[in-house]
Amino acid sequence: MTGNVQAGVASLLRNKIFTRIYTAYTAATFGDWFDMLAIQVLVGYRWEAGPLMLALIPVTNALPSVLLGSLAGVVADRINQLKLMRLCDLLTAALTLLILLAPNMLWLLPVLTLRATLSTFMIPAQQALTRSIVREDQLFQATSLNGFVNQGSKIAGPLLGGFALALLTPEWCILLNACFRLSSLLILLTIKKAEVEFKKVGLNLASSSSSPETAVDTSLRTMWIEGLSFILKTRLLLVTLLFGFVATTAIQMIDFQFTSLFREIAPLKEAYLSWMVAAAGIGAVLVIAVLNRWNRGAAGYAWKFGAGYGLIGIAVGGLGLLPAGSAAVPILLLGFGLGVGNGLVVVTFNYCLQKETPSAMVGRVFGIQTSLLGAVMFVAPLFGGLLVERIGPGTTFVYLGGVIGALGLLVLALGKDCGGRKRRPLCETK
Repeated sequence: MTGNVQAGVASLLRNKIFTRIYTAYTAATFGDWFDMLAIQVLVGYRWEAGPLMLALIPVTNALPSVLLGSLAGVVADRINQLKLMRLCDLLTAALTLLILLAPNMLWLLPVLTLRATLSTFMIPAQQALTRSIVREDQLFQATSLNGFVNQGSKIAGPLLGGFALALLTPEWCILLNACFRLSSLLILLTIKKAEVEFKKVGLNLASSSSSPETAVDTSLRTMWIEGLSFILKTRLLLVTLLFGFVATTAIQMIDFQFTSLFREIAPLKEAYLSWMVAAAGIGAVLVIAVLNRWNRGAAGYAWKFGAGYGLIGIAVGGLGLLPAGSAAVPILLLGFGLGVGNGLVVVTFNYCLQKETPSAMVGRVFGIQTSLLGAVMFVAPLFGGLLVERIGPGTTFVYLGGVIGALGLLVLALGKDCGGRKRRPLCETK
């Protein structure tokens, strides 16, 4: 089995189009982590923003997803995904440079909103393009490699970002993100339209899939309704999205409150936040590597989601229980567990959506998912900020960690009797 998986990864990396898209994604993702850490330090430590002001950052990032996520998914299914990704990279680099000119939150938030709008269109375009140029049996490897980069950047990003912040300023990290985005654009410019079309035609012939021309003559509204109807009729996708909705609500309530928590448990150790994120990245990378090596396709959705949510809940609750002046070791261990759980959930979630969705509908499904989770990110951080101000960050983390952990137990219970006559929603599909 191991040899087959390794051969699959090697075969996937011989796909020159995927390799360049993957490389561009790597550059953009690493840049985002430099940027994210710099903005948190700038707002949380330099501008000394309170919990509610910190909560406004993910809210502004989520607003475009709420308003435009479904539209972005339909657009990604209809137009040239490669051109859309190039345009998003170019404009994202320009807006990132504008952040350098922001003197306060009133200037920063609108720029972040505009930049998040581009990401709203970028994500479904990338997912749809990947789905159309990668063979069915290589989807898990493709998803794992993307997840590997996303989580791996949590190791290098915070460490390199922390090193840059120690020597320079947050502005340099933001400038680095702009450079990474331009690098992503240059890589995408090396991909020719004819290459992509040739690869799509070859895969369509191999899988006897239907021609995409039909979708071109369909209205945006009809395509969106078709995507929503497909999700509602596909029990596995529906349940996966519902559990993701609940878990993301709890996670997003405290995602940007780590700065508030660490100002209490490690007030004199600003670097601990970066170290914790790096430890989470190590945990996620390791579990993604294991999944990529021994995964058996769609099998095990239930235990992967259950174990992932359980570990996230334990880690979040554990961080909330740490006393002021805590040492680095428990913080790093809990961060590692957080990363392992996050890696399990992220890879399984994205793979499930891609695997269980027809190629011509991937953009719409991911667009609807972006809108759904965007709505969570629009509301949850505000409630989280209010909760932190009312009962404190430690207690908030404990309560929400308990909610996420309980969700993991519920997922395991639903998938417990997959071998019985009645199949549970999160049982393996084949």
